Amino acid sequence: MRFVLLALLSLALMITDYRHGLLDPARQAISTVIHPIRLLAALPTQILDTADQKLTSRGELIAENKRLKARQQIFEARLQRLDALEVENIRLRSLLDSSYDLESPVLIAELIQVDLDPFSHLIEVSKGHRAGVAVGQPVIDSDGIIGQVDRVTPFSATVRLISDPGHGIPVQVNRNGLRSVAFGTGRLDTLSITSLPNNADIRRGDLLVTSGLGGRFPSGYPVGEVRSVTTDPGQSFSMVALEPLGALGRIQEVLLIQQKDNQPAPTTESDDNE
Repeated sequence: MRFVLLALLSLALMITDYRHGLLDPARQAISTVIHPIRLLAALPTQILDTADQKLTSRGELIAENKRLKARQQIFEARLQRLDALEVENIRLRSLLDSSYDLESPVLIAELIQVDLDPFSHLIEVSKGHRAGVAVGQPVIDSDGIIGQVDRVTPFSATVRLISDPGHGIPVQVNRNGLRSVAFGTGRLDTLSITSLPNNADIRRGDLLVTSGLGGRFPSGYPVGEVRSVTTDPGQSFSMVALEPLGALGRIQEVLLIQQKDNQPAPTTESDDNE
């Protein structure tokens, strides 16, 4: 009987509550009391969801930033040759179209290790034979020539900088086409030219670009700017000091100019000093 009475009472209360909202105040009071508990119970899930969204967004932003940075470096490396192209157009050189190929494929590599011994300036980058890197391959950054590949392993490559004392690179004065060879001095901020006669038409501020001679470096890439020209009447040749345009001391990422046939350029006698 007690069970029946309680069941009937419960049924009556449910009907009354359904029709007249008799228990609404009690329900609201209970909801107010347990609301903080519900928030605390849901807090870990909300934190995890928020953290997941933020990490996903951050990862996407980092990936997009890397893609944009890579595209910017490629574009800067191609645009740096426009000055040389303009001068070559003025001089109406017959080999203009074949001398300047702005669509040369490039490979982006990151710096792994630096060895700036006074007698050898070498860096190691994160691309090797498996990525198509070959010995002799030119290496640049967004400002100018950095050096060339000296040794290759399957997953990395050693690059000899143009500041290396044993490195020479064929160059020409962008203003008038005067050709010579710029040698490393063992200093990151200085290259030298010692084979120009005292009456050569070269002066402070001249831009020197790769001449393309020797077959290793394509023509038209910036190498350095003339810092000083020293002449001695008792000597047959002047001393020309160049400031490299490539960031030799601040290298983080480099661009390797790939040969069209994916093979290293042919070696000739004129390449021995490169």
